[in-house]
Amino acid sequence: MDTHLIVLAAGQGTRMQSDRPKVLHEIGNAPLFAHALASGDALEPQRRILVVGHGGDQVRGAAETLDPDITVVTQSEQLGTGHAVASARTALEGATGTVFILFGDTPFIRPETLAKMATARRDHSVVVLGFTPQDPARYGRLVMQGDTLQRIVEFKDATDEERAITLCNGGIFAVDATILFDLLDGVNNTNASGEYYLTDIVAVARARGLSATAVTCPEAETMGINTRTELAKGETIFQAVKRREALENGVTLIAPDTVFFSHDTHLGRDAVIEPNVVFGPGVTVETEAQIRAFSHLEGCHVGARAIVGPYARLRPGAELSNEVKIGNFVEIKNAQIGDGAKVNHLSYVGDATIGAHANLGAGTVTCNYDGVFKHHTTIGASAFIGSSTMLVAPVNIGAGAMTASGSVITSDVPAGDLALGRAKQVNKPGLATQMFEKLNFLKKNKQKDSD
Repeated sequence: MDTHLIVLAAGQGTRMQSDRPKVLHEIGNAPLFAHALASGDALEPQRRILVVGHGGDQVRGAAETLDPDITVVTQSEQLGTGHAVASARTALEGATGTVFILFGDTPFIRPETLAKMATARRDHSVVVLGFTPQDPARYGRLVMQGDTLQRIVEFKDATDEERAITLCNGGIFAVDATILFDLLDGVNNTNASGEYYLTDIVAVARARGLSATAVTCPEAETMGINTRTELAKGETIFQAVKRREALENGVTLIAPDTVFFSHDTHLGRDAVIEPNVVFGPGVTVETEAQIRAFSHLEGCHVGARAIVGPYARLRPGAELSNEVKIGNFVEIKNAQIGDGAKVNHLSYVGDATIGAHANLGAGTVTCNYDGVFKHHTTIGASAFIGSSTMLVAPVNIGAGAMTASGSVITSDVPAGDLALGRAKQVNKPGLATQMFEKLNFLKKNKQKDSD
C-alpha cells in the first residue's frame, strides 16, 4: 500500500512569545517539524508534503534546505486543521493508499506507532491515534463503540457525558488517500471556534458507512510544543532518549546527564564519551574513539580509536582518520587529519590536509584567511611542525619535513627539509637591568605624584 505524508506546520504559536514560527524552534538541533518528518520517513512515503502558513517563507526555506525534494504548500488563511489538510489537495492529486497526517509541533511520535496505524488502516478507512492522559483537561475526546470510532468531539463542543471520556485525541490520522478530500468536503465550520476541524472527517466517514478506529500510544508521544517551558521539557525528553539509546548500543557515557546529543549524532560501539561533551549536528564517531571532557563537536567525523580533547573543538568539515590525537584547546575546521597524526596542544588547524603520523607542536596555526579568501595548507606524512609555527597559507610542507619552533613559514618546504623562519636572536648586555631600573624609577615618581 502506497504511503503519503502531510505535516501541518502553519500555526503561529503565539504562546512561544517569539518572532520565529513555532515549528522552527529546535529540539536536538533540528526544527520541530523535522522530527515529525523523520518519524514519517520510516513509512517510506511516496509523497511528503509540508503545509506552512505563518512565517511560511522561513519554514519553506528551512524545509527545502533539509530536503530539496519535499513539497511545500501554503495555507493562505488559518481556518482550522481540516482547511490546512485541504491545502495539500493538488499535491496529492491521484494518490492512492494511505495519507498520514502529522503535526509539526508534535516531535515524539514513534515510527512503531505509525506502523501500528498502518496495519489498522488495512481494515478501516480512517485510523486515529488516541491516548489516555493523566489529566484529560481540554483534549478532544474519542467516542468509541467497541472497536469502532464513532466521532471525535472537541472539548469546547463536548457534552458533560462526552467530557467524562478518558480516551483522547492524539491528533495523528491515517486516511484512505482516495477519499480523504471527499471527506474534507463534507466538513463544515459549525462549531464553537468557527473552524474546519480535521477531526470531523470521522463523523463524515461514519455517516457514509465507512469504518473508523483508533490506535493508542503512551501519552508522552503525543506531547505538543506550544511554550518555551514545553520546549525545554521536550529537549530534556529528547536527550534522555538519546542517552539511553547510546548506552544500549554499547557506548560508554561516563556522566550521561552531562552529554548533549543532536538528532543525527552517531556513536560507534565502544566509543567512550567523557563528561560535558556537546554534539552539534552532523557528527559521526567511530568505534573505540574517545571524546574527552568539555569538547564540542559539530559537522565532523572522528575515526576509530581516535582521541579528542579535553577542551577540543571540532567544527564542520573536520575529518579525523583512525588513531588521530586532538588534544586540549585545539580547534579543527574543514581539515582532513591522516591516520595517527597528532595535534595535541593549543593549536588551530583550518582548511588543511595533514598527512598520516604528522606531529603538530603546541601553538601551531594554519593562517588560512587573508581577509577576503580562505587558503589551504598541506602537511605531508610524518612531518614535524615545531611549536608556535605560523603556516601562512597557501603553503605545502613535504613528507618528513620539519619546521623550527617559532617559525613563520610563508614558502613551501620540500620533503625532508628543515625550515627556519624567524629573526636571528640578538642579546644586548645589561639592557634588561637598565630598563627595569628606569621603569621602577618612573613607578615610584608616579606614586609620589598620586599621594
